[in-house]
Amino acid sequence: MHRTEKAALQPDPATPPRADAPGGHAPARLDAATAEAQMTSAAVAPLEIGAEPSTESRQPAVDVQASAHGETRYLMGDLCSYLDSYLPPEQVAECYRAYLFGAEAHEGQKRKSGEPYIYHPIAVTRILAEMRMDHQCLIAALLHDVIEDTQIAKEQVALTFSQEVAELVDGVSKLTQIDFKSRAEAQAASLQKMLLAMTRDIRVILIKLADRLHNMRTLDAMSPEACRRISRETLDIFAPIANRLGINSIRVELEELGFAHYWPWRRQVIQRAVHKTTGARVEMVGMVATALKRVLQQEDIEGQVEGRRKHLYGIYRKMRDKSRGFSELLDVFAFRVTVDRVDTCYRVLGLVHNLYKPVPGRFKDYIAIPKANGYQSLHTALVGPQGIQIEIQIRTEDMQRMAESGIAAHWMYKSGSQHGSSPTALAADWLQNLLEMQRQAGNSVEFLEHVKVDLFPGEVYVFTPKGRILSLKRGATVVDFAYAIHSDVGNRCVAARIDRRMAPLSTPLRSGQTVEIITAPGARPNPGWLTFVVTAKARVNIRGHLKNVKSREARVFGKRLLNAELSTFSIDIDGVDPIRLATYLEDAKLRDVDELFDDIGLGNQLATLVARRLVGVEGEEAPSSPIGSNDIHPHRLAIRGTEGMVVNFARCCRPIPGDDITAVFSPGRGIVVHRTECRNLGSLESKRDKRLNVEWSNEPEGEFATEIRVEISNRRGALAVVAGAIAEQGSNIDNVQTLEKDGMMTDIDFQLQVRSRAHLARIMRRLRLIPLINRITRVTRS
Repeated sequence: MHRTEKAALQPDPATPPRADAPGGHAPARLDAATAEAQMTSAAVAPLEIGAEPSTESRQPAVDVQASAHGETRYLMGDLCSYLDSYLPPEQVAECYRAYLFGAEAHEGQKRKSGEPYIYHPIAVTRILAEMRMDHQCLIAALLHDVIEDTQIAKEQVALTFSQEVAELVDGVSKLTQIDFKSRAEAQAASLQKMLLAMTRDIRVILIKLADRLHNMRTLDAMSPEACRRISRETLDIFAPIANRLGINSIRVELEELGFAHYWPWRRQVIQRAVHKTTGARVEMVGMVATALKRVLQQEDIEGQVEGRRKHLYGIYRKMRDKSRGFSELLDVFAFRVTVDRVDTCYRVLGLVHNLYKPVPGRFKDYIAIPKANGYQSLHTALVGPQGIQIEIQIRTEDMQRMAESGIAAHWMYKSGSQHGSSPTALAADWLQNLLEMQRQAGNSVEFLEHVKVDLFPGEVYVFTPKGRILSLKRGATVVDFAYAIHSDVGNRCVAARIDRRMAPLSTPLRSGQTVEIITAPGARPNPGWLTFVVTAKARVNIRGHLKNVKSREARVFGKRLLNAELSTFSIDIDGVDPIRLATYLEDAKLRDVDELFDDIGLGNQLATLVARRLVGVEGEEAPSSPIGSNDIHPHRLAIRGTEGMVVNFARCCRPIPGDDITAVFSPGRGIVVHRTECRNLGSLESKRDKRLNVEWSNEPEGEFATEIRVEISNRRGALAVVAGAIAEQGSNIDNVQTLEKDGMMTDIDFQLQVRSRAHLARIMRRLRLIPLINRITRVTRS
């Protein structure tokens, strides 16, 4: 093709083709080869943004085509025609200019299907245009892959269009310039970047959802392995995000496409069952729809009645979650009644309850109490003709629009609604939670796991004492409720009243309850809470607090360890040569000496080796007794029992003050203290370089767990007698486990809290006085 022929195909960047252009004829339909030429022709000659093109090069608009995979393909001319319906001409021209910029940037690139890459950004933009997004968002959609997949830099996008567009494009782009240890880490980091960009501008996630939707529509071109991986990610992350933002139309399609590619055989089975059921119940569906319309007409209520079948993934998920077969799901068919006002919704509810009998416990008022994503509707289940259960949803036209488009329907460029139950306000609350989770999470993988937990909407609605309604995930406890109010309330909660009655913090909540949290100034989160909390906000705050506490404890403990080793050289950390210390920190890639203390306290570095490096005797024997020696050494580390989470007492032998002890370094946990006669120490002989000489301090503090086994006659009330004797000696029983030996004797394992070996000896002497007891031993587990 000659240069003049290329120029003739290049569209006008300033004046996009329009379907209603003068000439009075519809745009011509081009074949695939011509369409491809027109789509890529703009990239043949260098594109000079801002230059006035020749009006002689203008070509007719390109019409809709079908791709090789059966997907409807919208070309640029058709997109511009659609944009004309709600955007002013100058903004449509800007979108067309972005298309030309993207066409040049993606020149020569092909999708897996073999078609020009520029088809993909146009399809993504079309999805957003159908959501009536603003022109800046559409420009960013046309350019959403130029930073990631081409040589175009963010600064160039900002210079050519605007900083706002550049930030949107950058927020959608993956992290491709950083090397990650695994695909999972790279995926988590990219998703974290996208979600945090979303907190600054919600349009980032709208573009990403449209991008993922078009990728799912064209997934057949990918390998089977890639199909499953992308479908799994779609079902785990993107469909729940669409649901969380209330964009039902995108959510349903993402779920259906993900289901089709990840579980194709399951989908086929359910599809056949639904088709079989549909064929048998077509008459029933028509009968119910006719009855509903007749009732509305009789009451002079204007409304629309639609019968629909629930989508396949929704049916599958209900079967899986409730462990039911398809035949047990009676509400496969649903009807939607759309009216003009809220009060009419409640009138229609009364009419349908008079028409068919409601199923007890199956009515939900999401108008008075909207879902977490702003969804509003009345849901009721009825026993229809032939005893078949049907579901009816009653809502206004505004509610229907919100249900389909969610936050996009409340976009600030169009409506600016910010009332408390609007998708915009609810999304803002969720985004604030994301920011808090990001601050508390240790890394991108942990952050992503918290987001996954948080993506599934709550189904429990509880009240604060002032009447505020909070929506929580099913199974949420009092602690989850406390953190939902505020992080500080959760961190300081000590008790609660549920409906004015005292209740444990682990109590699961039910809808309709009123919960009052009792706090104390000095209270702190308990690690045990992690065993029962279910919300991401509670989990991430508890973990974040424990990490901070552990870090502080590790720093103090690490300094003690290092000073104990340095004392063998008659110095402490303050006496170390500053140049030698700085050199060591640089070699170890540590920021400062506090980070060194952290590493030592957490067991990531051995204090002995660090001390030798710092005094310059690396490789030589330190002037101390050999590690593992039983000789009394003046520089043994004293265990006080107050070291917190950086010193752990082995559960196999459960050492207590008075026992001969030794310790083993465990990276990330600090040190683990064992009794010297513990059988499990034999497996650590190959790691003697990680052993540490320790001893109990003169006055250890607190109580320590230990375990004893009591062989007792199998008589009524024997357990109560033993428990009473233990209580007499001032010990608490943490756990009891019964191991029946035969009909005559029973072994009972008691986990006790004692202050010292002497305290345990007193307890055992007292138990030996009980005639029923045959033998008492201290338990060591392998």
